[in-house]
Amino acid sequence: MPLSGMAVAFKASTSACTAQQLWGHPTRDQCQYGFTHLNERKSRKGSAALHARAISGKLDLDFGDPSWKQKYQEDWDRRFSLPHITDIFDLEPRLTTFSLKKNRAPLGASDVSSPDKWNGYVNKDDRALLKVIKYASNTSAGAECIDPDCSWVEHWVHRAGPRKEIYYEPEEVKAAIVTCGGLCPGLNDVIRQIVFTLEIYGVKNIVGIQFGYRGFFEKGLKEMPLSRDVVENINLAGGSFLGVSRGGAKTSEIVDSIQARRIDMLFVIGGNGSHAGANAIHEECRKRKLKVSVVAVPKTIDNDILFMDKTFGFDTAVEEAQRAINPAYIEARSAYHGVGLVKLMGRSTGFIAMHASLSSGQIDVCLIPEVSFTLDGEHGVLAHLEHLLETKGFCVVCVAEGAGQDLLQKSNATDASGNVVLSDFGVHMQQKIKKHFKDIGVLADVKYIDPTYMVRACRANASDAILCTVLGQNAVHGAFAGFSGITSGICNTHYAFLPITEVITTPKHVNPNSRMWHRCLTSTGQPDFH
Repeated sequence: MPLSGMAVAFKASTSACTAQQLWGHPTRDQCQYGFTHLNERKSRKGSAALHARAISGKLDLDFGDPSWKQKYQEDWDRRFSLPHITDIFDLEPRLTTFSLKKNRAPLGASDVSSPDKWNGYVNKDDRALLKVIKYASNTSAGAECIDPDCSWVEHWVHRAGPRKEIYYEPEEVKAAIVTCGGLCPGLNDVIRQIVFTLEIYGVKNIVGIQFGYRGFFEKGLKEMPLSRDVVENINLAGGSFLGVSRGGAKTSEIVDSIQARRIDMLFVIGGNGSHAGANAIHEECRKRKLKVSVVAVPKTIDNDILFMDKTFGFDTAVEEAQRAINPAYIEARSAYHGVGLVKLMGRSTGFIAMHASLSSGQIDVCLIPEVSFTLDGEHGVLAHLEHLLETKGFCVVCVAEGAGQDLLQKSNATDASGNVVLSDFGVHMQQKIKKHFKDIGVLADVKYIDPTYMVRACRANASDAILCTVLGQNAVHGAFAGFSGITSGICNTHYAFLPITEVITTPKHVNPNSRMWHRCLTSTGQPDFH
């Protein structure tokens, strides 16, 4: 059972409950590190002891073993070590060509660009701490625990940034950039910064691959030469300067194309599926012993990539969602028995809906995929909407697109990326509300707004633009440092490199026991719909 990157199983001599029973909710990742809650606590005097074990990846932990913490941390360090081209090739590094010192040096200064003259580099042994809260109990709100006692264990990840030594000769490098999946605010900002940073290193041969992975094999799609002059102002518009697409050829065919084009660095900008593709390309390059660094940049407005505080595009999506929620509120407030209904993106996660509901302060009901609910019955959503119309005269509902799928007919269809095509819960909800109030003889004026493509096609806001800038720069730093099969993200407010294999294990989900979801419930005032 995958739980946020680690498969966790439990064996207890006093209880044989399943993970779903332990948490009381069937979401796949209630925590990122271990287990969050046990029905039976470890015994005090006079009570039966609970003997617990956890399986993290392939590591079987026995918490009765005094050295379990050391074993866990060794396993963590192994899993989060970064693949490097020296794993395959016997290479010696050279001093980096990246230095900002030369841009600030007085005229006539000598050798100011030497790395020894500037302390702007990240040491290869620098680490960032992924987890900072020490939970006293696994029953604490949002607790992320490994053992029943919620012992403190440090989770270190590699700090991102420029290294003093590099493994490529910049003038010999050919770098390629590809944007995959759907549109997302900030794509052009990332492309722009990757090009800028490559040029600072001294790379002259930079190309864009058009329309996602399709650009590697589709006839008629040529490489697009990129330079500072070409990408200077592309951040002023939404969309992708290179174009996007879903799906693609077989990994072997893509690597054939990479090999034929003599590409040394590939920067893949995309979400979970695109990251999985990037990792497959990385593995195939290693298998063929190609000196190619494949580095991904996490892109998704859903904010569903594991271990990261947020992904670029998310802040902009939440901000743009206000442009839909506010009209829905005005329409509902101005009508007799008005009901405003807004559907926001979020296939398997409710981060946009939750944060948009919190930030607007105008939402009465927020429905997300991670929290089950019923529509009908005494304690259902529709009964609550009745109560809201009776007490305040109007209401506003926000739903994530993946919410309530268990209430709809299942679809076996998939899109080009292999994602299951979801049934339209927004339309279903609109019809249910209209039918319900018609059946009980109460007038309800329902206004339904779906801003999906407005949200993802716009230009990045200031917050996302900064995040895109740093992620794009760090992707280049990671490639020149010799890493491959990695992604760059912001973790616990610090920028870090992570192995792609760990972040694609499972999507990140809203934890229904988290403080943020509790804050959303406090804001909306909605009850438990069961």
